[in-house]
Amino acid sequence: MDLITVDFETYYDKDYSLSKMTTEEYIRDPRFEVIGVAVKVNNNKTEWASGTNTQIRLFLQTFNFHAACLCAHNTMFDGAIISWHYNINPKFFTDTLCLSRSVDGVEVSGSLRALAERYGVGVKGTEVLDALGKRRDSFTPEQLSRYGDYCINDVNLTYDLFRILGKNFPKKELKLIDLTLRMFIDPVLVLDTGLLKKHLTEIREYKASLLDAAGVGKDDLMSNPKFAKLLEALDVEPPMKISPATGKQTFAFAKSDEGFVSLGEHYDPEVQKLFKARLANKSTLEETRTQRFIDIASRGTLPVPIRYYAAHTGRWGGDDKINLQNLPSRGVSGNILKRSILAPEGCSLIDADSSQIEARVLAWLAGQDDLTTAFADGEDVYKKMASRIYEVEEENISKEQRFVGKTTILGAGYGMGAVRFKDQLKNFDTDIELKEARRIIKIYRDTNGQINRLWRDAQTILKNIHNGSKGSLGINGLVCIIDEEYLSLPSGLRLHYDDLKSTTTDMGVEYDYKTRRGRTRIYGGKVIENVCQALARCIIGEQMLEVSKRYKVVLTVHDSIACCVPDEEVDEARNYIENCMRTAPKWASKLPLDCESGVGKSYGGCE
Repeated sequence: MDLITVDFETYYDKDYSLSKMTTEEYIRDPRFEVIGVAVKVNNNKTEWASGTNTQIRLFLQTFNFHAACLCAHNTMFDGAIISWHYNINPKFFTDTLCLSRSVDGVEVSGSLRALAERYGVGVKGTEVLDALGKRRDSFTPEQLSRYGDYCINDVNLTYDLFRILGKNFPKKELKLIDLTLRMFIDPVLVLDTGLLKKHLTEIREYKASLLDAAGVGKDDLMSNPKFAKLLEALDVEPPMKISPATGKQTFAFAKSDEGFVSLGEHYDPEVQKLFKARLANKSTLEETRTQRFIDIASRGTLPVPIRYYAAHTGRWGGDDKINLQNLPSRGVSGNILKRSILAPEGCSLIDADSSQIEARVLAWLAGQDDLTTAFADGEDVYKKMASRIYEVEEENISKEQRFVGKTTILGAGYGMGAVRFKDQLKNFDTDIELKEARRIIKIYRDTNGQINRLWRDAQTILKNIHNGSKGSLGINGLVCIIDEEYLSLPSGLRLHYDDLKSTTTDMGVEYDYKTRRGRTRIYGGKVIENVCQALARCIIGEQMLEVSKRYKVVLTVHDSIACCVPDEEVDEARNYIENCMRTAPKWASKLPLDCESGVGKSYGGCE
């Protein structure tokens, strides 16, 4: 397969640019114009073309894209242009930006300029800065020639970087990059405009009703000092906190501030009204995202922007300002945004969610065979845990007791202490004494000795990375191997701990590593959390590839896969997808997996 590297140069100005607009919005905007494009086939000389839209189309049609791999730096952009504007559909997509996130980690810049400097392949030019506000016919021949040279240089840099970053890159991950990019470049999902407009109206009416009930204006709520005066008028002392940024006292009015949250339970109903009105009107995410969905619907189908290797653990992330990774499913809005996402006519959506995958990976990785067997046998491991905690037969475990057992299994596996465990339960309206939390954590650790051992092994791994020593992690084979400042996963991906440093304290040796936000503390339990999430992501990735052999994968959220299938194949497709998600990869053949799935015409209606 030929590798065709491309780069489009397009019109932009101070109001119309990717810094102010989403990729989808920019490319579909009527102001969109291609100034020129550079194309390189394999290692041949890079060609530049500029002209009318028809001339660019004819130029691109001289290349055999349908049998080639298209490579760009940020292929979500260039791939969408070539597909949406020129109806050219390459056989395969790859992307040096995606590759760099995996190879170098997400804590360093993945820009073309930064990568070119990091790998010493050349220097990115600055001519694009001179193109601000200039249409193609505004360039002089000399200016257009220089712009062409700039674009050619970008293509050559991208090609050289792909040769470096793509060398020995896992083939399955290359396929996952292609699959991820196609969610955006080849969209099939449609949006229910009527439902969205109704939802937007209801949001605005709800916020207005809260303002009316509180008898205040929006400006009074949005301003911290004005909101404080409203509280004082009701004889309420405004909650305060120390600002992490300034070290000085400031109002504790954030939705996560305990003092602010307590206003919602104040004895005075007028204070409660102020709290509800402030909370609702300060939160604009739902409103802006609904409007963004409406705007997308006016332009066409829904391109799904998912960022490959977005997190430290390699998981996918949201992109393009709509973040489909965290659409709400509860609260005032329910799952209306999810229900607004529809399958195309004649098709249905299947949403399959891997069951308890992190807890299963943890038990398998640690060699905690009794827990692994319980998962494999389909036992209710939450009830089993609750039975040990409350010394009650499993059949007599209450719903509330099972919830505590569930929270213990899913939370305590990474070394969570009693204080944090107590706080976590409180977040779910379950309040226990600290003494009881300590008792439960002790029972978990006494019951799962191999998991405790895994935490200690991970602490040793940190020491080995710091000292430059070799080592591996996981009783069930060499699951993670130390290589420089990262752990090499069985999929070929990496878990980075850049510039790992140690500090000796009264508590012993502590470690931290470099991130964009500063330095982050790391310890054995946290390493295991990272590893389990990374392995779960690798498993989901392999399953996505199997599913995609027969059905189009349209979205992945955490440990779930959403697919679009023909209506007449729903039952067959559901069985196939569930079978794929119950199949472990070869490197974890004894790992018991399970899943749940739902079917519906909308993403939020999958049952």
